Amino acid sequence: MRIAIASDHAAVELRQELAEQLRAAGHEVADLGAELGVRVDYPDYAEQVASRIVDGQADRGVLVCGTGIGMSIAANKIPGIRAALVHDVTTAALAAAHNNANILCLGGRVLGPVTLAECVTAWLTTPFEARHQHRLDKVTALERNNASERGK
Repeated sequence: MRIAIASDHAAVELRQELAEQLRAAGHEVADLGAELGVRVDYPDYAEQVASRIVDGQADRGVLVCGTGIGMSIAANKIPGIRAALVHDVTTAALAAAHNNANILCLGGRVLGPVTLAECVTAWLTTPFEARHQHRLDKVTALERNNASERGK
């Protein structure tokens, strides 16, 4: 699977560990930064990962910041993105099974490296349950309707 991954300055080392673990598991990983010791703005990295998914350059994305909250808010502004902020293996698996989340958002200051890795594994290995598709269709309709309302 092609996975784009990025973090802000709060989680550089954790992101790098996750990227290596994903490569070791056989995934093609595009590590988009940030660099260690450089303060950055999380929306810039959320947009980079989300754009790769929307453009078809990546199948899924992983975003890590201090809490995961900022990354999830920013990524979800991009039409077609379903970014899920998760805190444990259960929410990670449900993000895949019920929401078909294409980006996983994690908090580097609130989760340890083992939990982060377990969340990513659960999310990647849990299949989407198609019985939830009608709800995702409604989410897509919300995106479309709101975009057309703004265009008036």
